[in-house]
Parts: sequence; structure tokens; C-alpha cells
Amino acid sequence: MKSFSDELKNGLVWLPALGMGYFPVPQKRPYDESYFARYQKMADTPKGRALTRTRIQMVARHYHGPVLDVGIGSGQFVETRPNTRGYDVNPAGVEWLKLRGRWANLYAGRYPALTFWDALEHIDRPDVAVAKAEQWVFVSVPIFTDGDAILTSRHFRKDEHIFYWTHTGLLRWFAEQGFDCIEHNIAETELGRDGIGSYAFRRRT
Repeated sequence: MKSFSDELKNGLVWLPALGMGYFPVPQKRPYDESYFARYQKMADTPKGRALTRTRIQMVARHYHGPVLDVGIGSGQFVETRPNTRGYDVNPAGVEWLKLRGRWANLYAGRYPALTFWDALEHIDRPDVAVAKAEQWVFVSVPIFTDGDAILTSRHFRKDEHIFYWTHTGLLRWFAEQGFDCIEHNIAETELGRDGIGSYAFRRRT
């Protein structure tokens, strides 16, 4: 029974009825200067620039105005899209934002639109994060068919990814937060990424 009880405390918990899973990522996480540099290197490629264009275009189909990008990755989205600021927990990302006058504290207020490009799954309390959006939340996130698919996926990152969703599970979760899905696409998967869904959610009035 020890292995079963240990797995309950330390392993992946998958709830099929919710289409959602949780993994207890340790508090010590790999967000440092080398992590930021790695994402900048990936972004500075044809594929990286195409992903940023795709994200900017998706936002533009629904919304024009100020955006707060949560979890800035390389910073390319913030730097490329006008009227965009960023929030991050990586000290290197925070410094990068502050040097450019683009830093904003997600938890200090509310914002018309938030973007979470490969970020929502990293956040301990995603419900608290998306509650800071007044109108729109734009997301790209790994999508899974079931719990078994997570265990063999490159996106099963035990030091980073806390939450996991199916497509239906993500829609249900956002509905519980008060949002309707206005757009879903797999453009990032079509650009060569593995199993990524992109979504535009609008707050219910």
C-alpha cells in the first residue's frame, strides 16, 4: 500500500469526469537566466517567429487594446505586439520586462485581456490568475486525450507543469470560471508543435 499512497501524494492525479489532471510540482522550479535564454533562442527562429505571428493574429481577430502577457517565455510576444506588457516569475524575465518598461503585476489589479502562451499549466492557482481578466483570456496549452496520454508525452514535465487538460476539460474549467470559448484552433500544432490547442475565451456578461 505504501507505493499507492505515495503515488496519491506525489504522482499525477487524473480525474476523467473533469478531463483534468494535477501534478504536485515542487516549489523549486527551473526558472532562471538559462531557462529564459533557451526560450529566446527558440523564439529567434522561423518557427518561433511564426508562432508569435499566429498568436498576435488570433488576439487581433477578437480584441484590440492593452494586453498583459502572463509567463512571457522569450518576451517576443510582448516586444512584437504594441500596447502589451508582461508578468513573469522568472527573475530573468522580470528584469527583461522592467528594463523595457513593460512589467506589470498580474495580481495587483485587473486587466482587459490576458494571454497565457504555454503558461497556464505552470501556475499553482490558475483560477486566481484568469480571474484578473475583465474581458478576454487567450491560451495555448498542451491538450491530452486522457491521463495515460500524459504519462508518455513530452509535455509531462514534473518540474514545471502542474495542470493538464483534455479539450473538453479545458472548456469546462473555463466555463466554471465564467468564460465562453469563442475560438479554438490547432494552428500551433500545424506549425510543428506537439498537441497544442489555442483558445480565445470571453468573459460572460
